[in-house]
Amino acid sequence: MQDFRSLVVWQKAHALTLAIYQSTDSFPSNERFGMVSQIRRSSSSIPANIAEGCGYSTGNFGRFLQIAAGSACETEYHLILAADLGYIPGVQRDNLIQDVQEIKRMLSSLIQRVQSSKTDD
Repeated sequence: MQDFRSLVVWQKAHALTLAIYQSTDSFPSNERFGMVSQIRRSSSSIPANIAEGCGYSTGNFGRFLQIAAGSACETEYHLILAADLGYIPGVQRDNLIQDVQEIKRMLSSLIQRVQSSKTDD
């Protein structure tokens, strides 16, 4: 079992979630239970799954990392949709998407390392 807070990918995913919570504060009130809820849930799912996976064996950790990667893709889509609906300025969307893409790359690398360490056992 490892401390998830020591993982740079978790730190970046947590920072992204905080930024998304801040960004969605200005969304229209009629989106509170729609877009706001969806994008906040998908973004917070990334660090939550990383954290949860740290409590399991290597094989299960990899599965939780894959779920986190799926949530990152979902978050990226919600950011695109929010910008297209005019809820997030393009520059802010681009910065958040850049952060999501970095997290996705980091998760992919970590998944590969976990899978290769599983085969080395």
